[in-house]
Amino acid sequence: MKEHTHGDILVSGRGIGVKQDDQWRIQGVDISISRGEIVTLIGPNGSGKSTLAKIVIGVIRPTAGQITRAHDLRIGYVPQKLQISQTLPINVARFLTLTKNHSIKAVNRALDMLEISHLSGSPVQQLSGGEFQRVLLARAIISTPDLLVLDEPAQGVDYTGQGVLYALVARIREQTGCGVLMVSHDLHVVMAQTDKVLCLNGHVCCTGSPDMVASSPQFMELFGRDARQTLALYRHEHDHVHLEDGSICSHEHSHAGAEHDTLKKEGARDV
Repeated sequence: MKEHTHGDILVSGRGIGVKQDDQWRIQGVDISISRGEIVTLIGPNGSGKSTLAKIVIGVIRPTAGQITRAHDLRIGYVPQKLQISQTLPINVARFLTLTKNHSIKAVNRALDMLEISHLSGSPVQQLSGGEFQRVLLARAIISTPDLLVLDEPAQGVDYTGQGVLYALVARIREQTGCGVLMVSHDLHVVMAQTDKVLCLNGHVCCTGSPDMVASSPQFMELFGRDARQTLALYRHEHDHVHLEDGSICSHEHSHAGAEHDTLKKEGARDV
């Protein structure tokens, strides 16, 4: 993987936690994203990935911890879900200017960067899943953001289209120097261009650069043996357990006997 020079820190969070209905959605999370860096959040459904992404952009305020953003930080955001009314007559170019009156030059630049200039006059409702995701990405970069936050950007896109979309994200990083926070629901999928990976399961289970496919039985059981040929994985030691209220306890402080063994098995399944 090509080495990239990272610039100033755009967002930094320490000890981030969110508690809802007496349950911790995420707890004790540290995160930092620098200019020119791609950070990917992975983890199972319900692990807190979208919650952390919304904290980064300022939609959710953390219950615990602190989040710091660079002064005058411009953020481009692709949400996990965005539905357009089938009765709303709107083409792609108009869609890109709904929230702000961008110039034609800015619209064309964004469409060209995503290689969808030919869709400028197309009705949004008639786009394929892959085309619509590219339009959402064009909408996110039209204001030349410092930080691009993408929540499940490849949803509704076939396998081939996902590869193209990820390559476009990498190109945007190369051409603009923005930082990127990518969210994926697939535990086993890590972009080849990713600089740093955070695996969430209510907390940061592990963090580091994408690495060779892990050879441990736990990884093979979780991801499948075929994954080693096509996906980049990373390994970590799981030295904690998940309690019923969403909090985390180290093995050495968990209860002895049968209860300890049960918790240990639960922790192993979270790898």
